[in-house]
Amino acid sequence: MTAYFPIDTRTGVRLAREIRTVRTSDEVLSAVEAMIAGPSDPDYTSTWNPRTTVLGVRRSAGTIVVDLSGDARTADVGSAGAALMIQQLVYTVTDAAGRPAAPVMMTIDGSPAGELWGAVAWDAPVTRADPLDVRLLVQIDRPVEGAVSTTPVAVSGDAAVFEATLTWTVLDAHGTTVRSGSAMTSEGQAFAPYSFTVPLDPGTYTIVVSEEDLSGGEGGIPMSDSRTVTVT
Repeated sequence: MTAYFPIDTRTGVRLAREIRTVRTSDEVLSAVEAMIAGPSDPDYTSTWNPRTTVLGVRRSAGTIVVDLSGDARTADVGSAGAALMIQQLVYTVTDAAGRPAAPVMMTIDGSPAGELWGAVAWDAPVTRADPLDVRLLVQIDRPVEGAVSTTPVAVSGDAAVFEATLTWTVLDAHGTTVRSGSAMTSEGQAFAPYSFTVPLDPGTYTIVVSEEDLSGGEGGIPMSDSRTVTVT
């Protein structure tokens, strides 16, 4: 299953995802609990109150309803951050349910959430926003943060990048580049999968996958994702 978390980018805060282990028989409930608990990747953040409890998940007339405790009302965010929190929950829930187009409703202690975080109201089911508007454009799914791997290390994820091209770099524990290259997704300007392998000696490394910068820096810092991995 996956859980989504905010990350700062050249276009503002967007959503990145982490693969997590299912901890209960209900994959949606497990995913929401993981989202509320916060990310493993130090580049990601979370604005959900970690004291929030998932009281239940149910399906009603095609809508997935997530019931949270009153602690969910506590978050220090502006209107843009509040809107992203809604999408964070929607993407997490619909991924876990395997229903990307499903509408999601949040209730608190069994009642409609209504006004939230002093910035938005959630009083009707919400569907996913366009991923090109809210998701990190370069995503590493595997390896997960802190993974232990043999060589070669297999890297995979998805990205929406110009001409389907992305670049990758491997840094050692001192921040020195030890490997670099490029990879292709199966489709440009739309989220599509990519994968590559890289041979590495035993040690700890940071793998960085990025948009290709064709603007010479004028377009801002390219979006990227990174994972720390130990090779045995």
